[in-house]
Amino acid sequence: MRVTEPAANALQRPLIDGFGRRITYLRVSVTDRCDLRCRYCMSEAMSFLPRSAILSLEEIAEITAAFIARGVRRIRLTGGEPLVRRGVPDLARMIGRHIETGALDELTLTTNGTRLTETADALFAAGVRRINVSMDSRDPDRFRHITRWGDIAKVLDGIAAAKAAGLRVKINMVALKGLNEDEIEPMLRWCAAEGHDLTLIETMPLGMIDEDRTDRYLPLDQVRRDLETRWTLSPLPDRTGGPARYFRVAELDAKIGFITPLTENFCAGCNRVRLTVEGKLYMCLGQEDRVDLRAALREGGRGALDAAIDRAMAAKPLRHNFEIDRAKPAVQRHMSVTGG
Repeated sequence: MRVTEPAANALQRPLIDGFGRRITYLRVSVTDRCDLRCRYCMSEAMSFLPRSAILSLEEIAEITAAFIARGVRRIRLTGGEPLVRRGVPDLARMIGRHIETGALDELTLTTNGTRLTETADALFAAGVRRINVSMDSRDPDRFRHITRWGDIAKVLDGIAAAKAAGLRVKINMVALKGLNEDEIEPMLRWCAAEGHDLTLIETMPLGMIDEDRTDRYLPLDQVRRDLETRWTLSPLPDRTGGPARYFRVAELDAKIGFITPLTENFCAGCNRVRLTVEGKLYMCLGQEDRVDLRAALREGGRGALDAAIDRAMAAKPLRHNFEIDRAKPAVQRHMSVTGG
């Protein structure tokens, strides 16, 4: 498939939803598969999509080009674990070329770090300059417990390889009550020493898992108040396209972010939509509204794809409705399906 270049009149129809929000950020799940099984994210025995159900890399590149033509300025590749899919550095090159033309500001990637030693250089060469690494503990036994079988040494080696390749690293840490809350401050100190930023994330009620999320839910407003008893946290205006709110930790000259879908709803400024690996566009992580872009692309080409994107903008909901104390998750699909 030949990937279409963004049209010269691209911004004549910018992506504006029904609430007047401009959509400039696309998150793309390139696979629903993962080589770990984090307890808050997945069940141990997961069923994954067959190869026949997923978009080709060329189709992903074609869809992202359509969004770039409509004013999307940032794209993030996610999963599952994106680097378990063969050819993702090639996909990054296909998308990264839009940075060279000025049509795209940034291409980033979220990973668990297990495959960075093999791919960091290729990602940098493709135009990626910043990555998020999901790492909830640096303790080998605790990391293995959270991920069910992960090796923290492999992740740390991957982070070092990313840093050596020139990639800026941000650590994403899901705050888990009674499991890793005692590691938050040590993780902050380690990130400061290594030159990495840290973002803390509240656990989200997505998909059925083998445990009760209410047992592990740790409100981040509580965590922030606790940190402020020992450190000076000053609000920063920094925005990276996502929902995190950032603070400078004066004593460490470090940056910490908080993603708070439960304690502090951030939907008013939502600027993002999510493409799944099977070509469905979800307009909200916490709602089921979606539009099938794969069908539009395969049946009607670029014109049908643009029309489907227009329908998605009209259907984007105002906000999510996450509640941690529900007996069932807010939505049945796992985070790995929609893209982390």
